Amino acid sequence: MSGLPRGVSSARELRDGERLRAAVIIVGSGAGGGVLAAELAEAGVDVLVLEEGGFARSEEFVPEASEAIRTLYRDGGASMTIGNPPVIFSEGRTVGGSTVINGGMSWRTPEPILERWRKDDGVHAITPESMAPYFDRVEAFLSAAHQDPESMSRDNELLKEAADRKGWAVVPNIRNQVHCAGTNNCAFGCSSGAKRSVLVTYVPRALAFGARIVTDLRAQAVEFDGTTARRVRCHVAGRPGVTVWAEAPVIVLACGAIQTPALLLRSGFRSKSGRVGTDLSLHPNTKVQAVMKEDIYAWKGVHQAYQVREFQERGVVFAAVNIPPALLAMTAPAYGPALFELMADYHKVLNAGLLLEDTTTGRVRLGPGGIPLTFYALSDHDAERLVEATTLLCELLFEAGAQRIAAPFDGFPDLHGPDDIANLRKQTVPKSALDLFTVHMMGTARMGEDPKRHVCDSYGKVWGADGLWVSDASLFPSPIGVNPMETIMALSTRNAERLLETRPWSVGARHSPRRRFGLFGARSA
Repeated sequence: MSGLPRGVSSARELRDGERLRAAVIIVGSGAGGGVLAAELAEAGVDVLVLEEGGFARSEEFVPEASEAIRTLYRDGGASMTIGNPPVIFSEGRTVGGSTVINGGMSWRTPEPILERWRKDDGVHAITPESMAPYFDRVEAFLSAAHQDPESMSRDNELLKEAADRKGWAVVPNIRNQVHCAGTNNCAFGCSSGAKRSVLVTYVPRALAFGARIVTDLRAQAVEFDGTTARRVRCHVAGRPGVTVWAEAPVIVLACGAIQTPALLLRSGFRSKSGRVGTDLSLHPNTKVQAVMKEDIYAWKGVHQAYQVREFQERGVVFAAVNIPPALLAMTAPAYGPALFELMADYHKVLNAGLLLEDTTTGRVRLGPGGIPLTFYALSDHDAERLVEATTLLCELLFEAGAQRIAAPFDGFPDLHGPDDIANLRKQTVPKSALDLFTVHMMGTARMGEDPKRHVCDSYGKVWGADGLWVSDASLFPSPIGVNPMETIMALSTRNAERLLETRPWSVGARHSPRRRFGLFGARSA
C-alpha cells in the first residue's frame, strides 16, 4: 500500500491511552459516515472519522476475489444469521465501507415506503417532495446514471430480451458510475475508479475540507456521563491491549445495521423503546445458475445492467449477477461430477438472483466478547414467496435460452425445461433447502417520533442520549424493497443539515463560520 493521503492516519501509530478530540466523532466511513463527514466538514466543522478497516486507493484493487474478501470484507464476507435457514451476509470493512464492494445501484426510496414511514412511524418531512433535494444532491456527487451501451454484458442483454418477450417490466439500472468499463469487479473494489463509491467521492471531499480519518480503529463502546455521550473507547487493530479514546460533544454511529446496535449494546445503552437491535430486515436473496445455449462470457460487462420489476409490488426484483469462478465453485448447489460439468461450462453460465422484501424481522444480540450475534427466522409466508419467486426466475431464464438450471434448492435435481418448473411447484421445499444470502441489513435502531417505539428520532438523534446520533441503515423503520445505498446517503445528508441547524456541539467549528453552498444555496455554517 502506498502512503496515506493527507488527513488519513493509521491507529497503529497511536500510543496506549491516547486521546483524540473533535467537534464531531463519526464511527464508520461508508454510505452513512462518509457522507455525513463530507457535509459537516464542508461547513467548517471539526470532524474525526473512526474506521475499523484500512485505506486503499482504487489503483490498489485487483481482480482477485480472495484478496478482496480478506482485505475489504468483515469476516471474509461470510457472516451468518442464526435461524432456519441461516442467511449469509456481508459487510464492508474499509474506508468507504460497503460502497467499495457493492454493485453500485443508486435507487431512490420508493414513494410507498416513504409514505409508510410518515404514516406508521411519524417520521418528519419524509415525503417524496421533501426528500427530492437530498436525492438530487447525492446523485450529483455519485454521477448516478444508466450504463454506456458498450459496457453491457451478454447475460444482462439476455435477461432483458427474455423479459421483453414475456411482457415483464424491466428497467435499466441507475448506478453510481462514470463511463464504467464493464470489468464486472464491483464487488471486489473498482480499480478504474469508474464506480463512484464513497471512497472516491465523499471521502476526498471530506478530507479536502479538513476532516480526519483514523483507520484500523475498532469502536468498542460509547462512554457516558449520566445520559450524555462523551467519548468512544477504541481498540487498535493488530495491537492487543492498546486502547485509545475519541472525545467529542457529538458522536455519530454509522457502522451499519449489525455493528451499530452491537456498539450501543456494548456501551450499556438501553433505549426506552427496548428496541435496540430488534426489527432487523434483510432482503433475503437467492440465486440460480443457468447454463445457456450460447457462449455469454458474463464476466465481460457491467454488474447488473437491468432489473426485472414485474413483481415489485409483491416485493420481488430480479437481476443478472456474474460470480467469479472460485466463488461459484464454492457456492453452487452441486458437487463432484455435477460441479465439474457446471464449471466446464462457465463461459455459458448466467447467474441470476432475486431480492425479496421480507415481512418478518430478526434481531442483533451480543455474544462472547461483545461480538454481535444475528438471529433471523424466515417466516413460512416469506419462504413460500421465495420459492415461488425462484420458479418465476427460472421460467424467465428458460425463456432466455437456458439449457439447464442448477437446482436452486438443496437436494433437488437440475431443471431442464418448463415441465420441471411445473413439477417443482407441486413439491414442498423445506426452509432448510433454501440457500440465502444478503448485503441489505436494515432497521435495528429505527427512527420515528415515539420514544416508546423507536430508538432514534426522525433525524437520527438517539432518544434518551444527549450527544448521540445514528446515521446508517439502522434507521430504516422497514425494509425498502430496493438497494438501500442511496436511501442511506440521502438520510445522512438530511441528518447533516439538521446537525448544522441545531449545532449540538458545545464548541463550534474549527474555523470561523463561513458561507456554505449546500442544498438550498448559500447559507451560514
